[in-house]
Parts: sequence; structure tokens; C-alpha cells
Amino acid sequence: MNSDQNTVEELEQKAKNKAEQYNFNKLQKRIRRNTGQAIADFNMIEDGDRIMVCLSGGKDSFTMLDILMSLQKSAPVNFELVAVNLDQKQPGFPDHILPAYLESLGIEYKIVEEDTYSIVQDKIPEGKTTCSLCSRLRRGILYRTANEIGATKIALGHHRDDILETLFLNMFHGGKMKAMPPKLVSDNGEHVVIRPLAYCREKDIIKFSALRDYPIIPCNLCGSQPNLQRQNIKQMLNEWDKRFPGRIETMFKAVQNVVPSHLADYNLFDFKSINRDSGVINGGDIGFDKETLPESSVPSEDAIEFDPSLQLDVTNI
Repeated sequence: MNSDQNTVEELEQKAKNKAEQYNFNKLQKRIRRNTGQAIADFNMIEDGDRIMVCLSGGKDSFTMLDILMSLQKSAPVNFELVAVNLDQKQPGFPDHILPAYLESLGIEYKIVEEDTYSIVQDKIPEGKTTCSLCSRLRRGILYRTANEIGATKIALGHHRDDILETLFLNMFHGGKMKAMPPKLVSDNGEHVVIRPLAYCREKDIIKFSALRDYPIIPCNLCGSQPNLQRQNIKQMLNEWDKRFPGRIETMFKAVQNVVPSHLADYNLFDFKSINRDSGVINGGDIGFDKETLPESSVPSEDAIEFDPSLQLDVTNI
């Protein structure tokens, strides 16, 4: 191989590296922007907060911790982060991975060891799903831990797709128009739970996690089967996303743009008091009108190919 060939290969590799860096930076900026917007919209983080970041070892919680640490450096308010992992003593759980990773970050952390695995195995008959009991036990332990470390907020890694999946699960199987709120009070009434990734797309998190090469811990160590109903909903939404670009974004906007007067919950809207003197409410009776639906105006956020003419600036990342 002559020097000219070496030069061409070197240039091609440099161009490839530059393209990958550009795509990573753009992806990171989008996740940071979406997370920051959710935090602002729901007032998730306030000055002086001590936030317990629940770290499961999966892509979502790793990304949440990463982005919160990044935002912490430039946020207009001061807040602390404490990473917390619950070691449930599942067989084969690699208990050395998270401590080593968190030590490398230099962040305050706490590993809580509770043998919930044995409890679940004892209480749940073989072949039955263990997730419900396991989740209740886990929540109780995390609430207790939040008190122990003086946390003012508990941060969970659920993202936009989780919220929409929960909406459809409740509609299809629970008969409720209910999703997963970005901010709420915990079940025991003692804590504020936040979901900073509420505006983030799962496919962005998947790409970001792969590029960051997090030490992912598998979630199937307990042997429990996945929630098949949720998996079916996820598959349905993914198919829609492929066939109808922009539909998922529009659906999530609908969760933020509820019109109670045009639903049928008489506990939420006072239908009984409506009479001829009430006036037209929220556009009136347009239920049978033929509406002209706009073409999807949502730009594709996947179009992040490298533009050689752009000067890459990573100082603001």
C-alpha cells in the first residue's frame, strides 16, 4: 500500500470520526433540550433540591443520570444528585458494576441491599408474573431510602414512550384515560416523584446509550416474563411511528392538550349545568363536522447526517 492510499484512508477515517462526533453532539443536545424543557414546564427541580436518581442499570436511568449531571453544571439553580441503586439479590446480579461506574463519575451514591428476590419467589406461585409484588416492594424501599438520605425529589427514568404506552394500556385494559405523569406525589404522600425524560424519545435514548457505551445490566435476571400487554402496545406504537411519521409526536401533544368539555367524564366537567344560556363551549358541537387534518408538520429528528460544511464546536456541549 503506497502513501497515497494511506492518505486517502486516513482522510476517510477522519471524516467518519467527524460525522460520528457531529451526530452524537446533535443527539446529546436534543436529549438535553427535551429534558431541560420538561424540568422547566413542570418545575421539577428547585433551588436547594437533593435529588435521588434511581439507577436500575438500564439505558433509561443511565441516560437520565448522565443528562442531569450535565445540566447541573449550567443550571440557574443549585441542586444535588445522589445516585441510588437497589440490589435485590437476584441470582447472577453483577453487584460490582454500578459501584465501579459511579466511582468513576465521582458522584455521591448509595447501594441499597434488600433480598426482595427471595420474598417474591416465596409469595408468587411458579409461572406467575412477579413484577407487581416486586414493584411494590421496590417502591417502599426507595421511599424509605429517600428519607434516609434527605432527598427532596425522587427521579425516575421513564420517557415519552413509557407515558404513551401507559395511556393505551389504561384505555385498552383499564377503561381509563390515564397516563404516567411527569411529576406527582408518591404513593405514601411523603415525596415528590419526577420524570425528567418525559419529553425524550426512546429511540433517541437507545442511540445515545449505545454511543455512551454504558455498562448495561440485563433486566431479566429474576426470570420474570415481560409484560406482554405493554409489549403489544410498544409494538403498535413503533409500527405507527414507522408508517406515519409525526403521529407519535402529535399523540403526545394530545396528552398535554385535553378538552374535558368534549369528553364524557361528568366528574371532570359540569355537563349538568349546561343550558341555552351557557354559550358555545370550546368550539361547540363539531363532533360530526368534516375536519381537514393538516399534513404532519413535525420535522424528522432522525435526519442528523453529517454536513461537511459545518464547523463542529463541542465546547458548548
